[in-house]
Amino acid sequence: MPTLVVLAAGMGSRYGGLKQLDAVDDRGQCILEYSVYDALLCGFDRLVFVIRRDFAAQMEQSFGRRFSRKAPVSYVFQELSALPTGFYAPEERTKPWGTGHAVMVCENVVNEPFCVVNADDFYGRAAYARMAEFLKGSAGGSGRYAMVGFLLENTLSENGPVSRGVCEVSPEGFLASVTERTKIERLPQLGVCYKNADGSLHPLSGQNQVSLNFWGFSPDFFAELKTQFREFLTERQDDLSAEFFLPSAVDRMIRDGRARVAVLESPDRWVGVTYREDRDEVSRHLAALIDRGDYPERLFWG
Repeated sequence: MPTLVVLAAGMGSRYGGLKQLDAVDDRGQCILEYSVYDALLCGFDRLVFVIRRDFAAQMEQSFGRRFSRKAPVSYVFQELSALPTGFYAPEERTKPWGTGHAVMVCENVVNEPFCVVNADDFYGRAAYARMAEFLKGSAGGSGRYAMVGFLLENTLSENGPVSRGVCEVSPEGFLASVTERTKIERLPQLGVCYKNADGSLHPLSGQNQVSLNFWGFSPDFFAELKTQFREFLTERQDDLSAEFFLPSAVDRMIRDGRARVAVLESPDRWVGVTYREDRDEVSRHLAALIDRGDYPERLFWG
């Protein structure tokens, strides 16, 4: 049975706090609880949380004890010092090494097909159902992975720019490329655009499939991450803002012919809390799903 790996080590700098703990409904429940509810309902039977070490006590008190009644729970710490031999973290660096590094540090804990998600994104149940089906029936071969894709126009925030992995999908339904864009927003008169480091704006179609870090992998992926992370550090170890992005690692494998990634499209709407102002929209969306009968007012470990 597949494992769910939840990336929850983000600093929450744009949001202004530990958004993983912030309630998004009238019953004090947060997005993470809805995600775990969906995952367990769809067949995932183990939970691994990638967190900061100083977040461990809060995580265990707030969620771990309840989650562990339904499935085994493990914690992995994403620390700046978790580096290959011969490399170091600059003293001035405070920013985590990125999502690729966050998955890489799970190597000694995860030995089975696994799904990676963000703690602060609500993906909808269809995404978990389709990924669980893939991991239970199609995974197992080296380089055979999957990604759940969402329409870009359904994943924007009205409160500021967002980061997305913009995808090209082959006619056969496989990922051809994924490019990380870090400043995407809808602008008056220009529509959906992304901004490069030099400040130039570039248009995007709202119909683009994008990655929201909802990936399915087999354990062979860890060796690939370690290799690419070493190369990343060799070039950018002293760049205090450089991040090793998970989509970039997958994209390189695709371009080199070492990975085949099925794109599992989700019909559900994504919502998330990149900014504190996003919370009200998430609350309204979840309330509508509860009214429709998709979720109980109290999730099943309450």
